Amino acid sequence: MTKAAELAKIGEVLTNSQIGGRRNIIINGAMQVAQRGTSATVGATNNDYATMDRFKIIADNTAGRATMSQSTDSPSGFASSLKLDCSTADTSIAASEQFALATCIEGQDLQQIKKGTSDAEKITLSFYVKGNANATYNVEVADFDNTRHNTQTFSVTTSWNRIVMTFDADTSGALDNDNATSLQINWYFHAGSDYTSGTFTENTWQSRVSANRVKSSNTSFFDSTDRTFFITGVQLEVGSQATPFEHRSFGEELALCQRYYYQSWGFGAWASNIGPGYAGQVLPAPNNSSSQGTCSFPVAMRATPTVTTYDSLGASGTVTQPAIANGIAATAGSISVSGFFGVTKDSGTFTVGTPVIGQFKASIEL
Repeated sequence: MTKAAELAKIGEVLTNSQIGGRRNIIINGAMQVAQRGTSATVGATNNDYATMDRFKIIADNTAGRATMSQSTDSPSGFASSLKLDCSTADTSIAASEQFALATCIEGQDLQQIKKGTSDAEKITLSFYVKGNANATYNVEVADFDNTRHNTQTFSVTTSWNRIVMTFDADTSGALDNDNATSLQINWYFHAGSDYTSGTFTENTWQSRVSANRVKSSNTSFFDSTDRTFFITGVQLEVGSQATPFEHRSFGEELALCQRYYYQSWGFGAWASNIGPGYAGQVLPAPNNSSSQGTCSFPVAMRATPTVTTYDSLGASGTVTQPAIANGIAATAGSISVSGFFGVTKDSGTFTVGTPVIGQFKASIEL
C-alpha cells in the first residue's frame, strides 16, 4: 500500500467514512423540519409548501390529489422521509397537467459549480426512494437564470434504494450571484403531453422546452390510489462522486429553513399554550385603544417577508382567524429581514400598560 493510500485509509477510519466539510447544497434533505405540520392534502395548489420545509409541490390542472406527510418509514441512518400517498387518481391526463416535487436553490449558494465557464463542474444528486410498486420517474435540474435544463430518469422499487445521478458540467449560462432561484430540482410524477410530446434526452444540458421535460413512458403517480412514494437523504454536491449523506443537526437545518419561513407558534397546528410571538403594551390616553410592540425573527430572512398576524389563542385550535391580537385588530409594520413593528388598534379603550400578545407567520419562500 502506498503512503497516500495508507493515509487515506487512516482518514476513512478516523472519520467513520464521512467526508469532511460542508458538502450538501440541499437544505432539509433528511426531511427533519416540518414547521407547517406533518400532513396535508396537495395537488390543488401550485407552488405549495405544505409540510416539509424547502420542498414544495408543483401542480397544474390535475384532478389528482395526494397526502403529503412526514413519515418515520426511512432507510437505515435516517429518522424521517417525505411521503406522497395518492388519495384521488387521475387517469384521464389533459395536455397541461403536471405534478412534481421541487426544491429551489439560491444563485449565491451555487457559485462553486462554476456553471457557464470553461471550468464548469459536474454535479451529483443523490437520494433514497421507495414506493408501493415498481415505477419510473424523472428528475429535472432547471436553470432559471438561463432557461436551460438537464433531465434523467430513475426507478423506484418496494425497497429503499439510493439513487445517484451525475449531471454533466454546463459551460453555457452563468448563474446569478443573488438570493433568487437559480437552480430548481424537480421530481416529476405526472405530466400531460405539453411536457411529454417532445424529445427527452438523458443528461444533456439544453434550452428548456416544456415538451422535452418528462419522458412519455414514465409512470403516472395518479394512475391508482394505491400509489405511494417516499424520499429522503437528498444531497446535491459538486463533482462526479456521491459521498455519504451529510447529516446536519436539527438546529442547523431549522435555522436554514427559517431563513425562508417562520411561524411563532411552534410546529404544526396552533398551540394555545405557546409563548407570545410578539408583545406590546396598551398606550397611555388618548391612544389607549392602541398597543405597540416589536418582534425579532430568529434568523435574518432571505429578503423582506410577508407577515401575517393572528390572535394569541387561535380559533378552534387552528390558524384560521383574522389578523387580531387578544381581540384587537392588528397590523405588522416596518417589516425587515430581521423583524417587524406590531401595531394594534380597536374602537374601544383598554387599561394602560395592559400587555397585548399575538402570533404571526413570516414567509419569503422561493
